[in-house]
Amino acid sequence: MGVEDASTSSSSSCGQEDINRDIETNVVLNVYDLTPFNNYTIWFGFGIFHSAIEVHGKEYGFGAHDFPVSGVFEVEPRSCPDFVFRCSIKMGHIKMSPSEFRTFIEDAASEYHGDTYHLISKNCNHFTEDISHRLTGKHIPGWVNRLARIGAFCSCLLPESLQVTTVKQLLEYHECTEDGSESFSTATPRESMEVYDTDPEKQLLSPLREADVTFVKETSQK
Repeated sequence: MGVEDASTSSSSSCGQEDINRDIETNVVLNVYDLTPFNNYTIWFGFGIFHSAIEVHGKEYGFGAHDFPVSGVFEVEPRSCPDFVFRCSIKMGHIKMSPSEFRTFIEDAASEYHGDTYHLISKNCNHFTEDISHRLTGKHIPGWVNRLARIGAFCSCLLPESLQVTTVKQLLEYHECTEDGSESFSTATPRESMEVYDTDPEKQLLSPLREADVTFVKETSQK
């Protein structure tokens, strides 16, 4: 009986792994407006946008904070705090179980620390471009991040509102583990606070509410 039970258990485990490998899910780009002026500038092929990637019923974006830990956060799809949802764009589909994707996004989070965020060279749209290309081999639409590419050549073309110092609200750093539980990072502040950032190119375009956002725990680098 013991041998039969072990054999049955092994077969069940292998069967579950096969099912997990066959799980197919869409990869969706969710785009948000950061200013109502996008309704006018979009006709010229650019605007000021935030974007995030939706996979397995969760949305993943990249934002700034002042610490050398993950700046990748997750929210409910199409509901990123303080941004106005514009549209969803299907990028493709992948065969990857939720646990496999969690490992993937945690690995990616180690490359996107909050203190490396840069409005021109490493913003939320660069993140979604990278993740989309890794998962599907496809690039996000050019208009989503065109302003940053223009700004790389001539920063004076950026709206004045993006070149002045604004208040950045830091989030209490919640790490989300694979099983969905949360833990707190000792590398970040225990209380929310406001910081006046003198670098206009390394700040959140809009403060995110702590209750709505959970940062993704990054994979430890050996």
